[in-house]
Formats: sequence, structure tokens, C-alpha cells
Amino acid sequence: MPRTSAARLLGVSHTALNHWIASGDIPVVLSKQGRKEVPISFLITLQEQVAEQRSSSSRKLHTLEPIMAEARQRAERLRPPVPAAGSSQPHRAAELRGLAYHRALAPRLRRPMVDEAQRKLQRWQQEGKVDPQHAQAWEEVFAQPMPAIRKAISADDERGRDLRQSSPLAGLLSEPERRKALRLS
Repeated sequence: MPRTSAARLLGVSHTALNHWIASGDIPVVLSKQGRKEVPISFLITLQEQVAEQRSSSSRKLHTLEPIMAEARQRAERLRPPVPAAGSSQPHRAAELRGLAYHRALAPRLRRPMVDEAQRKLQRWQQEGKVDPQHAQAWEEVFAQPMPAIRKAISADDERGRDLRQSSPLAGLLSEPERRKALRLS
């Protein structure tokens, strides 16, 4: 979603939204036109958190600060299972980063996020950007109940590793969580 629309949805100024993006708290993706936009599933989750914050506390303004602070705290608690620097298994290190990302995402995965991932998968199929076998595997996963989806995306087994090779779930973690899970912070 364009940043202006995202700011409007969240009830913040465009400047404030850009601040959260610049600090790495809100992820962006490049549109086909090359513009930085906010993933819709992330916005839906964030908008729900803002609405909950506004209804459950006396704080009506500046509701993003505590939400972003909580996301940074969650990111600090992540302990990604990445091998030590200089490991002789760079491929396994990449697998473990994908595993860490999906394990961080799994507890917070909700149906709107899965729906967006399904739309992304369909787009990839139409554009020929995903192997049909991988697409079929993801469709089978997405057809399951949420607990089974969470288990499948965070499994450290052959099927889980195969799924994560072309995951339509990218862009759903907060930026601090993503950086922490991928050891970029």
C-alpha cells in the first residue's frame, strides 16, 4: 500500500510513518513502479494493534510508540539458531536464517497474513516466478488450519526447508524482528 494511504489508515502523519520506516520499525517493499510501499498484511496487523491500543487505554494519540517499542523488545528476545561465524556450512546458515524468520513469524501468523501470502503465490504463478511443485506445496499448507500452518512453516525438516526456499510469507515480520531473526541488527 502506498505510504500516504498507509499513514492515513494508521491515523498518523506521512512524516511520522516515514520516521518509523527509516528507523526500521515498519518494513517496506518495492512496488512494480519502484516505489516504497508498506505490505498490506503488516498494515492490517498494525492497524488492529493501534485500534486495540486506542480502545484499551487512555492514550489516544501517539499509539504507535508503545507498539513499536514492544516489537523491538520481541526482536531482542529472539535467539536465531545461526551457526557461529566462519562456519563451514554456508548453505545451512542460510537455511537456519529462514527457519529463524519463520519461527519468529509462526506465533503471530493470522488468517489475513496467510490470505496475502496466497495472493502473492498466485501472482508468482501467473508470472512464472515459482516452480509449480513449490506452489502446490504452499497451497496444501495454506489449506490447513492455522496451527498446522504454523507447525509446517517452522519445522526443521526436509519439507519445511523445501517450503522456505520460496516463501510467500516474506515481509510479514516487523523490521526489528526480521533483522534480529536474520542477524542483521
